[in-house]
Amino acid sequence: MKCILMNKNKEVLIAEYDPATSVFTEIYEINDINYAPYILKNFYIKNDINDSSFRTNLSEWFKNRGIPSWRDKLDLLLHRLNITAPYELLDKAFGLSLSDQYWLKPIDSNLYYDDINFFDNDFDYAEFMEASLSTNSNQITKETSLKTPNNTTDGMLKKAWIIDNGIRYLLKGGYKNETLQPFNEVLASEICKRLGFNHVEYTIDTYKDIVVSKCPCFITKDTELITCYQIKNDMQRHDSIEDYEEYIKKLEEHNIENAREKIENMFILDYIIMNEDRHLNNFGIIRDVNTLEWIDVAPIFDNGQSLNIEYYDEEEVHISGSGRLFYEVKPFDEIIKVVKNIKRIDISKLDGLVEWFDDLLHQYQHLTNYSDTRINKLCILLNRQINKLKELILNND
Repeated sequence: MKCILMNKNKEVLIAEYDPATSVFTEIYEINDINYAPYILKNFYIKNDINDSSFRTNLSEWFKNRGIPSWRDKLDLLLHRLNITAPYELLDKAFGLSLSDQYWLKPIDSNLYYDDINFFDNDFDYAEFMEASLSTNSNQITKETSLKTPNNTTDGMLKKAWIIDNGIRYLLKGGYKNETLQPFNEVLASEICKRLGFNHVEYTIDTYKDIVVSKCPCFITKDTELITCYQIKNDMQRHDSIEDYEEYIKKLEEHNIENAREKIENMFILDYIIMNEDRHLNNFGIIRDVNTLEWIDVAPIFDNGQSLNIEYYDEEEVHISGSGRLFYEVKPFDEIIKVVKNIKRIDISKLDGLVEWFDDLLHQYQHLTNYSDTRINKLCILLNRQINKLKELILNND
């Protein structure tokens, strides 16, 4: 299939695409590499459209837009969607996403971005939502159910984009039989709100007695999310501290205001909630797709793997004290040292937070079946981290 890789209505390149394998087999013409996905620019060799590495990376980028192979209960989801592999979904809706504006336009079509994008145009999400989140679901019956932005969602958690009063929301469940992730997302939102950190607002919702988190889409039809992973891909790799400093410098070179403080805020949050999974694809920057200007650091999002979620035991206390700083797993007590001025945090704004979290967990106890013991242990962990941060602030010179 001969097609054009588009960024909104901007032609990026013309290529041959094989839907059966999700591979680009030939590139005919590069129209404007500046509007290509950020991660691809580093692989482009000017005037060499037949470079195999660029073709390979183009195919890899497009395939990675699809649902990953590590999605929880992927086999069940594929059965319900009546497909055999996630990449089969990619060309059902031209590869469109709610994280950016890239799409594949058949060479002989008269389609325009405004007519098909999911920011302006509604989509049929009901069957996909049920297939993703429900414990019992039949195979989908409507072809339109496969023409949604749900085809291009990342991550291991079961999730679904929906439309509620015209707003695009992402629903995310827990992982396997764990249901703490949604509560951790809401806890992170509450902390960010109290401390004044820019963040994506998560709330608790339920779907057929399943607890899910619900957050609005923070990308618009004129912006895109570029993850730290993509940005670091064109920078020399060192150790994590050097990479962190190099990343801050890169943000400042693109005129991101208060870049260091905004990244520090993310690591302060991770310290409080003990977020173990701050990988390079769940933070980044927002770019204007029309001007290619870097607008700001992305709001803080994706905080579910927190509060010792992997280690809970009713009988014993296991405390994992490690998170991520770029490429390395490091103790939280080491990661927090990247914050230059911890005294800027008004820790009194977290007064009553533990009680608030306790109330939230008890409110949904009838659905989660959390014991009072587990809820108490979670609150003890949270209280401990707040007190440790308080000590750091008091003792910091």
